[in-house]
Amino acid sequence: MSAFSEAALERKLSELSNSQQSVQTLSLWLIHHRKHSGLIVTVWERELRKVSSSVPRRTDKFSHSSLGKNLLHSLLQHKEPWDVSPESPEDAHGGAHHNLDNAKPNRKLTFLYLANDVIQNSKRKGPEFTKDFAPVIVEAFKHVSSESDESCKKHLGRVLSIWEERSVYENDVLEQLRQALYGDRKARKRTFEQIKVDENNCSAQSSPSDPPQTTDLIRALQELENAASGDAAVHQRIASLPVEVQDVSLLDRITDKESGEQLSKMVDDACMVLADYNGRLAAEIDDRKQLTRMLSDFLRCQKEVLAEKEHKLEEYKRKLARVSQVRKELRSRIQNLPDLSRLPNVTGSHVHLPFAGDIYSDD
Repeated sequence: MSAFSEAALERKLSELSNSQQSVQTLSLWLIHHRKHSGLIVTVWERELRKVSSSVPRRTDKFSHSSLGKNLLHSLLQHKEPWDVSPESPEDAHGGAHHNLDNAKPNRKLTFLYLANDVIQNSKRKGPEFTKDFAPVIVEAFKHVSSESDESCKKHLGRVLSIWEERSVYENDVLEQLRQALYGDRKARKRTFEQIKVDENNCSAQSSPSDPPQTTDLIRALQELENAASGDAAVHQRIASLPVEVQDVSLLDRITDKESGEQLSKMVDDACMVLADYNGRLAAEIDDRKQLTRMLSDFLRCQKEVLAEKEHKLEEYKRKLARVSQVRKELRSRIQNLPDLSRLPNVTGSHVHLPFAGDIYSDD
């Protein structure tokens, strides 16, 4: 990983393209330098507001409609590999009027995709980015939404729905995000069942993914060895939380401001520990779901390969039977043929056959 500096971050943000690989690469770099999370968020917000109106050019020229849909789905589902394919010929060519009308919102939307990826994936490391993005994310949503069309707002709504279901932020922040996105058209929070139906529809419409490599499966299994659910230290810390922070009825024991402030600090610390651990558990659940999909794809592929190999085996068994029959018939015929090696050797004897002249002579 390259060294961190504000100038390096500005350069990377200016080079950020609307491709999945670009978002993922920069996200990993930011998470690696998470100790600078405060500065990273400040620069991210500043660059978001002054971002240029054109998206960095790509040779494949994907349009917003296809790229945004696939990119968002991959970021939210942690889908690998990071493939993007156009939905239609029109999307692949990217009409000029479509690109000009939506270029600026598209670029800003990519910044929010980056923030989403960083916030969700950094939970495994710590809560820094979740905390530092909280004060600016509402205004960022409002800023991007104000310059976006309905298609772009739909993608923003999808991000918000996932954050609600995974409790990425507390309810007051999520409510502000809903207000920023929908304004007076206050959107009802979708139920878990609705989210699952939406995800199942996306899965049903997509083609079966390529089977994972064996090394990818091994790596995913090894990563789960250090999952949040196995963190004994955090388990002990949560178990040892004082009863005062867990029972609201005990608030009646507070008799002075000093004890109230002391308890308030304890409650804040407990909330931070539990929120961080819940985030890590949510990330672990996502990892296990991804592993389940990988294993399902791997098993499906192995079943297909097994069926193919069994078909080949039957085919070669039939060929072996035909060749064995030919060999058996050939051996039978060879036994019925005369053995030329047992005939007398006429060429090596002293008996000479008569010449034609001797046969027709007058004598």
